Amino acid sequence: MTDVAETFETQRDRLHGVAYRMLGSHADAEDVVQEAWLRLSRQDTAAIHNLAGWLTTVVGRISLDVLRSRQARPEASYDELVVTVDDGPVPEDDVALADSVGLALLVVLESLRPSERLAFVLHDLFAVPFDEIGQILGKSAGATKMLASRARKKVQASGQPTVAGREQREVVQAFLAAARHGDFEELLRVLDPEVKLTVDTPDGAIVVLGATKVAAGARLRLASGLAVRAREVLVNGLPGIVSWREDGTPLSVMAFTVVDGRVAGIAVVIDPARLTSMDLPRPE
Repeated sequence: MTDVAETFETQRDRLHGVAYRMLGSHADAEDVVQEAWLRLSRQDTAAIHNLAGWLTTVVGRISLDVLRSRQARPEASYDELVVTVDDGPVPEDDVALADSVGLALLVVLESLRPSERLAFVLHDLFAVPFDEIGQILGKSAGATKMLASRARKKVQASGQPTVAGREQREVVQAFLAAARHGDFEELLRVLDPEVKLTVDTPDGAIVVLGATKVAAGARLRLASGLAVRAREVLVNGLPGIVSWREDGTPLSVMAFTVVDGRVAGIAVVIDPARLTSMDLPRPE
């Protein structure tokens, strides 16, 4: 078993990378890797011809189960948010922004369905063959290839930018303006029909799915007038907004994922404890 343990340790970083890109949380990724080790310890390793491939398959299956359970019991998806001032194009040598590239991809991946996310992550990021991914999903290699292609198009359409592009900013501005004015029809126009809103509250995460429900909630939330100051920012490299109360305490951080000219995902943090722990810019 010593040799198996040593081999597992050589694969640990790679397995953690697979799980992290699936789940967006280092803590959850570590739990998945540990579970994979427990499953390996119960196996007859002599019957495993490709240990690295076996471990990748197991980590993929466990991660997929976690993603699906999140849909039934929503919880916060990310264990870190990087908020930077949005002053337009940033120098290429900006280290802080460079570090957020991977985080920006995680936000884009969050807009994918679990099966799409698995197919894209395993194939495009870790070069796992489609027939092996299909075994995890219970689908043919051809069907799995279509899932990865669909996911790839969504990621490419988003641009997965390190700096929010002009079109993304314009879509977000249109959404915010429609929400402030209570323009329900305009909200529906700028929202993807399958948009996902995740709100991180002191009591846990709340998830709202679908343009109609998200539009109704956005109209009520931004019309409430609790925020007196707001500032455009980048949240994990994507366009966002930080808002403050009259006394200067942060009210919320919002991040937007824009795909094909529409808002496909909105992540909102209103948990005071988490807001306090974040390195936020000052109000303008």
